[in-house]
Amino acid sequence: MLTEAVILAGGFGTRLQAVVSDVPKPMAPVNGQPFLSFILTYLRSFGINHVVISTGYLAEKISSFYQGEYNGMRISYTKEENPLGTGGGIRLALEKCSTEHILVLNGDSFFDVDIQTYYHKHCVHDANASLALRMVQDASRYGTIQSNSEERITAFNEKDGKHVAGLINGGVYILNRNVFLNSTEPGQPFSIEKDFYEKRITDMKIFGYEFDGYFIDIGIPEDYRKAQDDFKEFKYKIN
Repeated sequence: MLTEAVILAGGFGTRLQAVVSDVPKPMAPVNGQPFLSFILTYLRSFGINHVVISTGYLAEKISSFYQGEYNGMRISYTKEENPLGTGGGIRLALEKCSTEHILVLNGDSFFDVDIQTYYHKHCVHDANASLALRMVQDASRYGTIQSNSEERITAFNEKDGKHVAGLINGGVYILNRNVFLNSTEPGQPFSIEKDFYEKRITDMKIFGYEFDGYFIDIGIPEDYRKAQDDFKEFKYKIN
């Protein structure tokens, strides 16, 4: 089973600054709790026992709050002194992990994926990288993804602003740690989406699995306000 996870929590949160400006976006309060606490509780419920939080902007707001532990789960940190992009941030955090396969997720969105079912699919395909995909009715904010009958990803389509349904990247990944580290350069900024997935789509085994669980991205004010209601009924309980 998966036991380690990386949470990306280093972004500036530009779109949310009008609503929440004094803390990093993952620390935005939702019903009196940092949004990040809901993610950590979710991970703990699936047996994750070590989380590396990749920080940058206002990093101390996160590390001083959680310190080294959350409900029995060990917390480690990395800090980007200079922005490294999603790929560079993940790479830095993976150096603090020790197991072969690592769950990676964003600190400003929540996608209710059954982690161990997801991991089983990843292992069955012996994937180098896996993406959790979500069908949304309006994919205009996102790029869309195509895959073949064997669930191997065949194309990443740029977001085009069209208000149509589409299969999107839910921002929850499983990475083969050694493959990722050996395929990328340390200390270099890069996008995992553009510079890793898209460039290696033909020579690496990159799979996508569709899940229909609850999904929200609090990066824009209207969805942040929606989370205040939605998370009153959060299925994973914070102790």
